[in-house]
Amino acid sequence: MDDGLRVTDRWIVPAAELRERFSRSSGPGGQGVNTADSRVELSFDLAASPSLPPALRARALERLAGRLVDGVVTIAASEHRAQLANREAARERLIALLREAVAPPPPPRRPTRPSRGAKERRLAEKKRQSQRKRDRRVDGD
Repeated sequence: MDDGLRVTDRWIVPAAELRERFSRSSGPGGQGVNTADSRVELSFDLAASPSLPPALRARALERLAGRLVDGVVTIAASEHRAQLANREAARERLIALLREAVAPPPPPRRPTRPSRGAKERRLAEKKRQSQRKRDRRVDGD
């Protein structure tokens, strides 16, 4: 637990840059739910992190703009009864979030046109559907 988070092959978030807060969870726990601080809030200061290269930082700040509070992203985990399990869950979710935020953008889509066969199949299906509806019609004659 003391080591950092490996987000990508080249980027590891040092443990010193992570902040954990513990509080009482509102989930399962039986008698110990009111005494054990099993809820975990894991925070990472994305804007001020020296471990993140500037290009990746700009991309991540842009993509996570709606989740950041003063440049800090926070993940809360309280689905498990044990604090240790919630710590692992919070770390895994933070890794997934950061990995998605720094991923390169997808290649641009090359516009394509439907093939001649596809156009013909579409029109033939329209004609079949039209004929089917016409056959169901009850004429007043």
